[in-house]
Amino acid sequence: MKSIKDIQSSVETELSTFQTRMKDSLRTDAPLLDKIIRYILKRKGKRVRPLLVFLSAKAFGEVNDATYNAATLIEILHTATLVHDDVVDEAEKRRGFFSINALWKSKVAVLVGDFLLSKGLIMALENKEYTSLQLLSEAVRDMSEGELMQIKKSRTLDITEEEYFEIIRRKTASLIGVATAAGAASTTDDQSSVDAMKRFGHGIGMAFQIKDDLFDYGQDNVGKPLGLDVKQKKMTLPLIYTISQVDRKVKRTLIRIVKSDNPSKEQLRHLSHVVSDSGGLDYARKKMLEYRDKALEEISIIPESRSKVDLLELSDYIVERNI
Repeated sequence: MKSIKDIQSSVETELSTFQTRMKDSLRTDAPLLDKIIRYILKRKGKRVRPLLVFLSAKAFGEVNDATYNAATLIEILHTATLVHDDVVDEAEKRRGFFSINALWKSKVAVLVGDFLLSKGLIMALENKEYTSLQLLSEAVRDMSEGELMQIKKSRTLDITEEEYFEIIRRKTASLIGVATAAGAASTTDDQSSVDAMKRFGHGIGMAFQIKDDLFDYGQDNVGKPLGLDVKQKKMTLPLIYTISQVDRKVKRTLIRIVKSDNPSKEQLRHLSHVVSDSGGLDYARKKMLEYRDKALEEISIIPESRSKVDLLELSDYIVERNI
């Protein structure tokens, strides 16, 4: 499997230019806001969504201003949703860095998220990127609805597998689908190709989220505290499947652990072992690969190129990564 750096190498110049453009687009005269924005930009992560924009664009043509605008818009709005998510989840860290709400409190974090959302929308209007604006607005709507659906289910813990898939489609896959669609739309007018790339993004977005959920069960050094989903009462696919397979007594024990306000390490280990022994992890991995494989069928339309190879490699990276 190629590393993310290997995959990024074919669009290294574009990613560097994107980074500069994003930094310039977020400049502000408000001292506190400027300080926080600089902190956010320092913890830039892997930039998977901009990478998908550029690879999708290059699969059909040459990167242009519309491509850069799409990548910047998507990353700004993605960052805004992460800031808001950390407030909702009361998370102190994200990928090893302190969250904005941990350093500057929730009120400031909410306002920073609002600032980022407004900057993204203003940028789209100023550049007349109406297609990207519509796609992104729909994605933000879906993400908000998905988050609210998940919050509701965390109170009742009666989520079905179908409801779980709908939640992650809205929360994660929608924006990744926008990244691949917007990238393609910046270099081709063929709507069928854009639609196929959107379906591809949705598919690998679903696989991406299932992989992230698997990290909650015994994987180390992933930048996500072990058992975090359980502590936040999030019912993810491995646990949903397990509860459907075990007897009533074991089910009650698992639900009691999830309902606990502060489950102990011993309880989390017990839950993790039950999920593993009951086939929950294997089932989730199977579904993850099904979504990945279905997504790959969509890019059969792309002519053979380095970008197509990189999209294939990135799809493999998403399901095989350990961070």
